[in-house]
Amino acid sequence: MISRTVVRRGLRLVALALVVVVALVGLVAGAFRVQFTGAPAGWAKSTGHDALWMGHMWVDGRRAEADVAALAVRLRTTGIRDLYVHAGPFEADGRLDPAKYPNARDLVAWVRRHLPGVRVSAWLGQKVDGTLDLDDARSRANVLDGVREIMKTGFDGVHYNFEPLGSGDEEFLDLLDRTRPLTRLLSTSTPQIEPYPLMRPATRAVLDHDKYWSRAYFRSVAERVDQVAVMAYDSGMPLESLYGGHVVRQAVLALDLVPRDRQLFVGAPAYHDHGLPRGDQAESVAVTARAVKLALSEHGRRERFGLAMYVDFAATEEDWREYATHWLI
Repeated sequence: MISRTVVRRGLRLVALALVVVVALVGLVAGAFRVQFTGAPAGWAKSTGHDALWMGHMWVDGRRAEADVAALAVRLRTTGIRDLYVHAGPFEADGRLDPAKYPNARDLVAWVRRHLPGVRVSAWLGQKVDGTLDLDDARSRANVLDGVREIMKTGFDGVHYNFEPLGSGDEEFLDLLDRTRPLTRLLSTSTPQIEPYPLMRPATRAVLDHDKYWSRAYFRSVAERVDQVAVMAYDSGMPLESLYGGHVVRQAVLALDLVPRDRQLFVGAPAYHDHGLPRGDQAESVAVTARAVKLALSEHGRRERFGLAMYVDFAATEEDWREYATHWLI
């Protein structure tokens, strides 16, 4: 039978652990709030190197040249020079069925005609937590075969999006290395970077997968591609001030880690179904833009840097207005 002394001692230890956790959460929240303060430098804004994620309807036949022409009217007054068009996903064994992108060749031609100078990449990926196994060499070979085939349609490049990828995943690095010779432009979206020590193992214990990548692994990925897009949204932050500080931190870390000759994007949440309490209120294009401006002001000028809007079919007129008024000027 457990004595009362042992029970009291155990309760004190639990209480102490809770106090420590609450104190650490408070410290992180305070750090984020402080980061999202001050005024950005006047020069901190778009340099015309932004991107847009686009839905599958652009390659499966649901969109025509008239739709591209209409899109061009919107994009000509923006800084968007890269389009990531969803053309997958890969099958569970890594194969990419050409029937998923029957209109790809036409889309590329229409973009060339109506948006000269804008690059268009095939956005390809799959869930890797039970669907596609990138640890399997045959699956990775199938992915590469799919890249070879889709590049024949005229895409400028390939944009990978595998989720959730664990920090330190060597097979993904191998896939990037082997994709490099197959495409003129290689890019990838990434999870967020561990903002402060111990946050990666703490969130992994709760989520059972990595929410954050280590700085060293993020750098290893960035060195293997031409473009990196940090998915800074879906942060779980309930307040604008916390989300803003979180984005400042992500952008500052990424600016330090991504080589200057590579393109860095910070994802801006142009969608409204976060699925978390207050998520839609806390995260916005406007807050993201201001946070990125603060990060730039702290880090210094960088030409190959911009916002990536996610995603075209969910973006509202208000999202586009916020992009124009908070980032372009």
